[in-house]
Amino acid sequence: MKVIAVFALFVTLFCQGYSSKRLIFFVITDAEIKAVSETLYALDSNKASASELIIEAQALVPNSQTGSQTDLSSQPLFRYLDEETLFSRPTYVALLAVLDNYQRMTGQAEDFSPEQLAEQEAFVKETMSNTELGRELFAFLYTKGVYASEEEFIQDLKMMWFGLYSRNNNKMDSSGFEHIFAGEVKGGKVSGFHNWIQFYLLEKRGQLNYYSHSFNGPWTTYPDVMGMQFMWGGYFKQVGSAVIGCSPEFDFAIYSLCYITRPGKQCRLSLGGKELIIQTYTWDKSFYGDGKKFIGSAFPATPRN
Repeated sequence: MKVIAVFALFVTLFCQGYSSKRLIFFVITDAEIKAVSETLYALDSNKASASELIIEAQALVPNSQTGSQTDLSSQPLFRYLDEETLFSRPTYVALLAVLDNYQRMTGQAEDFSPEQLAEQEAFVKETMSNTELGRELFAFLYTKGVYASEEEFIQDLKMMWFGLYSRNNNKMDSSGFEHIFAGEVKGGKVSGFHNWIQFYLLEKRGQLNYYSHSFNGPWTTYPDVMGMQFMWGGYFKQVGSAVIGCSPEFDFAIYSLCYITRPGKQCRLSLGGKELIIQTYTWDKSFYGDGKKFIGSAFPATPRN
């Protein structure tokens, strides 16, 4: 009966003019998302190894204390990173080229040069077209009828992630990529900021001070997941969750997978047999293409107590 009901709903919505992309929730199951996320996890050959990345998690605080703005760490979160090895890999090179293209304050319009726009496109193609992991994500979405070609897939990711919209003062000041990967400041506090490489770079430069963490995932190797409290140039982040030690393509792929299949909802992944919940948000105030929504945010959800 459930199958009949879902089919009837599909037909009804289709007849009302809904596109196939708006019906993804009904045709891609949680089990399928978990299965493909396990495949992506296994294909993350560019992730950091235990010898390439060493972190010092230090103080663990309860949820009730994440807003105390108390520095409980005696040293940086990142004790060691083998930059020579990791940062020479093409997807890391592509990410580093894009990360420094943003100004963090909302309300100030972003203005990209032709070179910076080319860097955005290079990042999408390098991570999604030139890695086995990215090609696997496309193959999954292609078989589900979400995209008809790789060209359509790449173009949609470019708009979804890098298309500009306004978070403050009617300025074209933000995008899903800037919010999630680079981080922003809005209303006197850090907004977004869910990428470990950006965290490492700013901490290394002395621009970010790690305070504590409120959760640490069950993984004993990388990727792992943490929820961090930190100060970024005078602005505080109460819980900045991120997948730690993964490759840029893995980060980009799982957030894209979850946003495309579960926009504005919780998305349940499976990594090495352990569940990871990604929360996504849509940006509902402006659109691209035929009414499609930009990414508002995506991040590892705080585990329930």
